[in-house]
Amino acid sequence: MLEVRNLSFSYKNDREILKDISFNLKDGDFLAVLGNNGAGKSTLLKCLNKILKVKKGSVVLNEKDLMKRSVFEIAKKVALVEQNLPNIDISVKDMVMLGRKPHMKWKFSTEDHKIVQESMDRIGIDRKMYSSYIANISGGECQKVVLARAIAQDPKLLLLDEPTSNLDIKNQYLVLDLVRKIIIEKNIIGIVVIHDINLAMKYCNKFLLLKDAQVYESGNINDITSHMLYDVYDIKSTIHKLAGQKIMLVD
Repeated sequence: MLEVRNLSFSYKNDREILKDISFNLKDGDFLAVLGNNGAGKSTLLKCLNKILKVKKGSVVLNEKDLMKRSVFEIAKKVALVEQNLPNIDISVKDMVMLGRKPHMKWKFSTEDHKIVQESMDRIGIDRKMYSSYIANISGGECQKVVLARAIAQDPKLLLLDEPTSNLDIKNQYLVLDLVRKIIIEKNIIGIVVIHDINLAMKYCNKFLLLKDAQVYESGNINDITSHMLYDVYDIKSTIHKLAGQKIMLVD
């Protein structure tokens, strides 16, 4: 269970980027965070795992307030896949191995290596790429590597900041389908910042719409309406149901 209560954040001597953000999620939920550029979506993810220090509020994961925990303790429970991909001189396999660092004691164990291998296989990383350096692979492949690292971290809360931004259409569906399966199978909580409303409605079961630094609306993904989207995005659209799946069409 994740309980976010009255979370607020602002940079020093600046306007509030987030104001009194509150929502609940249960294990197995996959939340889509929606809103225009500058609405505070990515900032919210960084607040949830204490990369950014909140002005006020609490983030309680399985009855433990993450805001009162050390960054090291949080890393055992929360994994973040950021929008800006790393530009460091490290191999693909070593990058994924970093996901085990919060759990290791003195050195990587046989179990750590097994988990890393399973994570890379599950994401579909070609074994021929293991020794390739991050700087020498495509943006799409790099996105898959950092996702594999997050899965190897074995989190209770998985945060994803626009994970499909560098992927082609096929891999967008493959990655989100995989993430949803992992969330269900491991019974963890997933939160994704995403711009594509149709992908959100296909793969997520919850939504959080941000506007003017606040929660405009939240709830079950099937409750999103064209009126909400107009108020937040200023676009006229119609939501249809086709073969049991809701899709948004811009008028």
